[in-house]
Amino acid sequence: MTAASFAIIIPARHASTRYPGKPLVPLVGATGEARTLIRRSWDCAMRVEGAVGVWVATDDERIAREVEGFGGQVVMTSASCANGTERCAQAIATLGPVADVVVNLQGDAPLSPPEVVGRLVARLDEDREALVATPGVRASRGVYIHLVEDQAQGRVGGTTVVIDRHGRALYFSKRVIPHLDAAASATAFPPVHLHLGLYAYRRSALEAYCAAGPCELEALEGLEQLRFLYTGLPVSVVTSEPLEWDAIELNNPGDVPVIERILRERGIV
Repeated sequence: MTAASFAIIIPARHASTRYPGKPLVPLVGATGEARTLIRRSWDCAMRVEGAVGVWVATDDERIAREVEGFGGQVVMTSASCANGTERCAQAIATLGPVADVVVNLQGDAPLSPPEVVGRLVARLDEDREALVATPGVRASRGVYIHLVEDQAQGRVGGTTVVIDRHGRALYFSKRVIPHLDAAASATAFPPVHLHLGLYAYRRSALEAYCAAGPCELEALEGLEQLRFLYTGLPVSVVTSEPLEWDAIELNNPGDVPVIERILRERGIV
């Protein structure tokens, strides 16, 4: 069986309700150079091997100018897109049949491990019933503490996922799930899986997603992927042990110094 080809789409919008203008927020790397979040997300995508192409999908001219300024490719989408998955669907409809699989590398996850993308595409080759593949990383102690502190302070932090015995997602939440007792939460690697902002979709998954329309759980949690589960579309979760670094997403202004510290520690320009 021939391996599926894949294209990477980075959805980005300026009008975030939690953090307006987030894609253009500067993040200082190891050499002291400040690069915008969207630039760092692009850099992350460019480290992925085997993609037929990378595009930023946006409805905002400011983001488009920034991307074109550093030599990136842009596909303009409608402001009516409710989330990144809808934006990817619209982008690939515009681009045409450039690849078998569409990879959504979310524009607020510049610390995503590039090698995971290949594993997601491979999972769709292996699990022919799954329409979507996404990563779940075992939380390190540092990630778990970060998630719990965000929750305690009423901030929306990272997303966690619980998985069935077949490797399919049971549920995603912005709460820390499952609930842990004191003993489990005190371990070096608490039994919680952090969901990273990456998805590999079959084209048919994007079509079904848009046809289904929004669901209540998606709106309540603010998690677009719940629409797949609500409509009964299987989501395969590619699990891995804790990363060598904390793959923190940029969800709140307070995440900026944490991400900058990790950029310095990993020697990322």
